[in-house]
Amino acid sequence: MIYLELFWRFFLTGLFSVGGGMATIPFLQDMAQVTHWFNAAQLADMIAVAESTPGPMGVNTATYVGYTVGVPLYGIPGGILGAVIATLGLVTPSVIVILLVALFLQRFRKNRYVDAAFYGLRPASVGLIAAAGVSIVLLSFFQVSDIYSVIQGVRLDVRHLLLAAVVLALTRWVPQTKKLHPIWMILLSAIVGIVFGFAE
Repeated sequence: MIYLELFWRFFLTGLFSVGGGMATIPFLQDMAQVTHWFNAAQLADMIAVAESTPGPMGVNTATYVGYTVGVPLYGIPGGILGAVIATLGLVTPSVIVILLVALFLQRFRKNRYVDAAFYGLRPASVGLIAAAGVSIVLLSFFQVSDIYSVIQGVRLDVRHLLLAAVVLALTRWVPQTKKLHPIWMILLSAIVGIVFGFAE
């Protein structure tokens, strides 16, 4: 049944994506390849929208995927039911872990095995986030999801590179725009993206 698979896949994503929303991207890529619920281009769009809207990125993407793959059940619209189940699947592991930590907080604080586990989790989180960053660069600049396509000669999308360079310059080195709220850069990028879209 689609809802059991939806819950289980997002449960595993929530359980193992240590390091925040960006760490969910490798799991979402794997999910796309196994389930075909969405493709690499749709994942890039989901990341862009999830980062631009309020709320954690992982929750936003889970809600969106659940909404798109849900089917009606007992008169409940599929989109709503799928969104709820996928979101619950993603957040349930965090709730369980937080409850366990709260229950055994004093023991956890002084437990050397817990300290050692976190020592190992830190570099794993960095690796997952770095992998997510590479994936976003490939999707944004080359419109591919793997490095092998770039090696084989996929062309760089210069417009995307130019937009990224302009936003970087405006947010880092131009004093007048450096202090602007990030929402203005997101809106500016969206407008430029629309103009690029019409220009094709």
